[in-house]
Amino acid sequence: MPAPSLPPGRPREARGQDMPGLLRLDRAAFPDDPMRNSTLRQLLDMYADHLLVIEDDDGSLCAYVLATPPYKGESWIFSLGVAPARRRKGLARALMTQALKTVSAEGASSVRLWVEPTNEPARALYESLGFTPDPEGPRPDHFGPGAHRLGMSLKL
Repeated sequence: MPAPSLPPGRPREARGQDMPGLLRLDRAAFPDDPMRNSTLRQLLDMYADHLLVIEDDDGSLCAYVLATPPYKGESWIFSLGVAPARRRKGLARALMTQALKTVSAEGASSVRLWVEPTNEPARALYESLGFTPDPEGPRPDHFGPGAHRLGMSLKL
């Protein structure tokens, strides 16, 4: 039986006590390449106000996005993860919309990200938000052997 289609939750800033839930969520969203505990902890410590999460009705984390604060007018979407059972419910769009509003208000004039070239749902989401693919196309082995990535950018 498919997961019920619930409306998107409201994004909120991550808190220190979210760490166990973030680890579970990241492993569920990216089972082949989850973040190391120490990496995620440091990102939470450094960028809690740019790490947005959405909770399910039961309080468990079901989606997150991590944007970077603007540096010389540019921000990055570092990671966007949604629990597999909660995909295609508007959670990623809600998180991205809030993250883009935040970095724009902080002075970002552009936002960049990397995406797997074959991840059609993610690419479609980003394109619907106005991101355009880098004209040179995917970069082979950008994140290591077999980890090809396509750069995308958005002018704010």
